[in-house]
Amino acid sequence: MATAKEEKQFAKEREKALRERRKAYKAAKKAGTLDERQLAPEHLAYLRRRAIVSKVWPIFRFMILFGLCFVILYPLIYMFSTAFRPNVQMNDPSIIWLPKSFTLSNMMDVWDVMDFPKALGTTLKINLVCSLLSVVTCALTGYGLARFNFKGKGICFAIVIMQIIVPPQITVIPLYLQWAFFRAGGLVNLLHAAGVKEIFGKTIKEMTDAAGAGTGKWFVSLIDVPVVMYAPALFANGIKSGLFIFIFRQFFRGLPIELEDAAYLDGCGPFKTFIRIMVPNAASSFLTVFLFAIVWYWNDYYISSTFFNNNNTVSLALQKLSGDLDNRLFSGTQVGTRKKIVWLESGCLLTIAPILVMYIFLQKYFTEGLARSGLTGM
Repeated sequence: MATAKEEKQFAKEREKALRERRKAYKAAKKAGTLDERQLAPEHLAYLRRRAIVSKVWPIFRFMILFGLCFVILYPLIYMFSTAFRPNVQMNDPSIIWLPKSFTLSNMMDVWDVMDFPKALGTTLKINLVCSLLSVVTCALTGYGLARFNFKGKGICFAIVIMQIIVPPQITVIPLYLQWAFFRAGGLVNLLHAAGVKEIFGKTIKEMTDAAGAGTGKWFVSLIDVPVVMYAPALFANGIKSGLFIFIFRQFFRGLPIELEDAAYLDGCGPFKTFIRIMVPNAASSFLTVFLFAIVWYWNDYYISSTFFNNNNTVSLALQKLSGDLDNRLFSGTQVGTRKKIVWLESGCLLTIAPILVMYIFLQKYFTEGLARSGLTGM
């Protein structure tokens, strides 16, 4: 009886012989000298299976991809179909996808109801600043975790993982109390003693009255002040910052250590090495994280609605669109969603349009950065 080693060797020889026969078959078929009577039965069976698979698999693959694409794109197709449709055609059973006529009045109404130019300006001001701060600080943090050894490194990385795992609903109340009663270690007392009249566009009196200055403790309320979004991003604790740090850490870990060694021999310190060596090599990861940050800050309404009462962003305007439509278009009468669906879909389309345009132009670099960012392994 053959041993396991002999059986393995026999299997290798058999596979090698089959490969040689396949090569000879392809060469003979290409030269026009093929005689199938000379082929072994197992080789003929293999060729028949390959021929069947080569014809069936493209059809099967197309059906899978078409089904997945339809499931993913269905909301977007329905949005386009409804947003440019007159409201009277929503109850027409003969119309399914293509309306009988197109109109821009829905978009114009929503543009005015949402006060879109102002909301867009506010969103861009918060979005771009927070995204840029997140990219810079998360890149530095990820580089430090990837390349340097220090006490507590494992604990720091565990905190980063906790940032990814812990939902924001758990930390939002402590954060709200921190910003609503902000003291900053006596900084407010110092500013008050120095006679400073205004901070962050609001007077000391307005901010301290809102925070309860009658208690005799000087602190300010930073609610409705953009710094509540800027400060977490500056300290690598903004929206999805844990994921951004993880992306940079994985990418920097994959770079050869010889790049840094060569830079150190040339007299570069850690920071100079990061700027001159690591940043150019990580351009795709920087773009990936920047696009992620833009999208998540753009879509955020939970944190924005918690820290802002009067600051109108695009996501908050969309969240309040149904009630605003009742007040502005229906004279304060509360109507069902079906009657105002064309305006709601127009608002959704107007909200995602800038992100869609950005992705269309940057999708190539985004896909490349996602593939090289290290998300697929540790």
